Amino acid sequence: MKKVFVFVSMVILVSACASAPTNDAAVPTNKTVATEPAPPAMTEADATAKEKAIWEAIKAKDYDAFSGMLAGDHLEVLDDGVHDKAASVEGVKQFEPSELTFSDWKFVPIDKEAFIVAYTVAQKGKFQGKEFPLTSSRGSSAWVYRDKKWVAIYHQEGPVRTAPAMPASTAKPAASPAEAPAPPTPGPDAVANEKAVWELFKSKNYDAFATMLAPDFLHVETTGFYDRAGSLEGVKMVDASKAELSDWQTVKLDNEATLVTYTLKDPKFAPKGERLSTIWVKRDGKWIILFHHGGTPVIQPSPPPPASAAPTAGASPAAKAPATP
Repeated sequence: MKKVFVFVSMVILVSACASAPTNDAAVPTNKTVATEPAPPAMTEADATAKEKAIWEAIKAKDYDAFSGMLAGDHLEVLDDGVHDKAASVEGVKQFEPSELTFSDWKFVPIDKEAFIVAYTVAQKGKFQGKEFPLTSSRGSSAWVYRDKKWVAIYHQEGPVRTAPAMPASTAKPAASPAEAPAPPTPGPDAVANEKAVWELFKSKNYDAFATMLAPDFLHVETTGFYDRAGSLEGVKMVDASKAELSDWQTVKLDNEATLVTYTLKDPKFAPKGERLSTIWVKRDGKWIILFHHGGTPVIQPSPPPPASAAPTAGASPAAKAPATP
């Protein structure tokens, strides 16, 4: 989701007109500066309706409508890769949902011209011409206001999983303030910010990490939805000392919000890799984390079938999910 912020200052112009000689031909006195009005405040009901409309367009095979709901720089994060708008539009043509049931809706405003929705969707239908059973996924999308309309700029999905019983933590206590290095100061570079967060995990400096989370922070995992407190508690159970990060991509939502997506590999909890995404926002002059979606498993996309062969179903339930914004 993206937005454009327009800042107009008339102070200098007024000063210049006051001091310059009167010359209507050179300095029109009735000149006005056009500004695009901000969109109406987004409500949770409206946000939910926009997200459902995308799924309904897919169900109706209205691919033009689907494409029109996506931003030009839209990114879709699925188990088989990170797709741009063109790939998403082509991908949904292989998906034919017959049943869609939504639950667990979450709504987080980013600013006046961007918002996040997250939810669980149970879906049934066909993928590449073959039936697939009822499958549940955790989904999230970010929307932005551009050219006087709302468009989806990001979407991610992952399969629903049951949270395992958490063993007693074997991690060493976090370093005390006297021992811990000074936490980094996040800036507009979302990739650098995200790398710094993982360095904090590796050093178990959870207090510094806590300072980077917005009060309304939302964390989406295959096991559920977590607020700031729940996410802080969960991260303490993970040993990130051998985590490896790669495949970085970013998309700028507006001047004060950027999404970064990347791949995580860890020999213990993500040996085959997981896709993660984070939205950083600037509030009160400070860059902080508003949203994170993790746990989308990495799979290798299935090779296309021979031209003479019948199409086969995707490699995993997540691959059968629609490529929504």
